[in-house]
Amino acid sequence: MKNIPLIVTVGQVAILPYYIIWLKEASMTYTLFAWFFAMFSFAAAWGYRVYQTKKNKGRSYIFLVYAGMGAVYLGVGLIRTPFDSLPYVVLLIQVLLGFLQGYFRAWHIEQKEYHLHAVHHYLLVGCAMLGLSLVHVLSPSFFLNLFGCLLLVCAVGEIFRKKDDMEQSIEIGD
Repeated sequence: MKNIPLIVTVGQVAILPYYIIWLKEASMTYTLFAWFFAMFSFAAAWGYRVYQTKKNKGRSYIFLVYAGMGAVYLGVGLIRTPFDSLPYVVLLIQVLLGFLQGYFRAWHIEQKEYHLHAVHHYLLVGCAMLGLSLVHVLSPSFFLNLFGCLLLVCAVGEIFRKKDDMEQSIEIGD
């Protein structure tokens, strides 16, 4: 369970090319694509800052971040055809995803396992990208949906981990 943040960070990097393909198709122009990424970056800075200014960092509810990112990736993966208001939906998705990823990154840096995760992250991303480069049959939406489901599983795992941690601290306190 301590490796959930590592799974999330590796998954985010591995899924990024598929997300970019989807975003480029949804953007229709390079300028709009660039603006969407700018909004993502601003929202990520906002999410990072929100976590950094929290008074009680022990109560981070990170499972909600995992669930939120999972829902966003599932939503993106389920969008099949363009529609008139898609740019507005994409803007909302970029801001939400950016905020959640910025918050997650700020939280992850504070974890004890972060330095070990950083080393494993680069190794796992390299292996994942090599493996994914050999897959040519599946569409980007398949990977986006798969990663969205994985994030939701991580959210549930984090809930159970928190519950176990609370039970252990109650037993120690008795």
